[in-house]
Amino acid sequence: MYDEQQAAGAERPPAHGPLAGFTVGVTAARRADELGALLQRRGASVLHAPALRIVPLADDSELLAATKELMDNAPDVVVATTAIGFRGWVEAADGWGLGDALLARLAGVELLARGPKVKGAIRAAGLTEEWSPSSESMAEVLERLLAEGVEGRRVAIQLHGEPLPGFVEALREAGAEVVGVPVYRWMPPEDIGPVDRLLDATVSRGVDALTFTSAPAAASLLNRAEERGLLPELLSVLHHDVVPACVGPVTALPLQARGITTVQPERFRLGPLVQLLCVELPSRARTLPIAGHRMEIRGHAVLVDGALRPVPPAGMSLLRALARRPGWVVARAELLRALPGSGKDEHAVETAMARLRSALGAPKLIQTVVKRGYRLALDPAADAKYSVG
Repeated sequence: MYDEQQAAGAERPPAHGPLAGFTVGVTAARRADELGALLQRRGASVLHAPALRIVPLADDSELLAATKELMDNAPDVVVATTAIGFRGWVEAADGWGLGDALLARLAGVELLARGPKVKGAIRAAGLTEEWSPSSESMAEVLERLLAEGVEGRRVAIQLHGEPLPGFVEALREAGAEVVGVPVYRWMPPEDIGPVDRLLDATVSRGVDALTFTSAPAAASLLNRAEERGLLPELLSVLHHDVVPACVGPVTALPLQARGITTVQPERFRLGPLVQLLCVELPSRARTLPIAGHRMEIRGHAVLVDGALRPVPPAGMSLLRALARRPGWVVARAELLRALPGSGKDEHAVETAMARLRSALGAPKLIQTVVKRGYRLALDPAADAKYSVG
């Protein structure tokens, strides 16, 4: 769009989304297309690598065994935690010829639904929940169960791959017999290649944010990094350079256990997660007043006076090296070290610099200092609205 407008002599910069110029890694296996589409609609480049795979319910021998066990030994309480998990459980039971028996069993117990979506799935199955918390919180479910008293009672919990920290332990300490129903079991992906490429891109700062929508995905990525000897580098970039964005506090637990501070939306949904990144990433971008222009440095592009300018990786490496000390001369030898790859000479700096200037569309942004190096043409007395921090 920009080239067409520029050719037509348009003065206004092209419209772009708030995430234009940023690359976001998506680790989700389920609803990855939905999350990726939301990010791309706002201008982001998306690198998708499912960090795990879901064992198909119909083939899951553990779920079949747990379902049969509940048929033989009825629980007093069943806690349904997710709508998709509850529906999947009923559908899998139908496939095994146990659907009617499962529904009959659930009709005769105290059935608790974690939130409105689960409540809808329960009613769609012809059942009625006894209670559902307004907060959609497992903490409130636990509070109710403990207030009722669970000593000597058998409580079945529909698990969905997420850890339930303290939930099961608290019930058992209060005297309950707790039975887990593993509706989803997650395993490493069959093709580990995309995960390795995402890890490589992350530790080389080729992504600006990593999104996590489940705790198992976060744990799986950390485990793979550890297997490859990349864990210290991954933790370092997540501390300082790459934004770890989690859909909620439970998802964040494996990262927080490694000392990583994550960002999370107030509402634990994909839409709010994307909106959070739309604020978080631009706020971290470096903005400088250069040669009468406003230059904002993003992940793989630069906004020059609001116009989006994609920049090649080598050019971004040079620009970041210059921006660390805006206005100061950076020697060619230092810029050479900043370039990715090996077997380079100073001619590589000149070539990459020429491409960078061309990409920026304003050659005077970067000045050549003869026999010394290059510098960003910083405007030291620019208006205070340009952040140099």
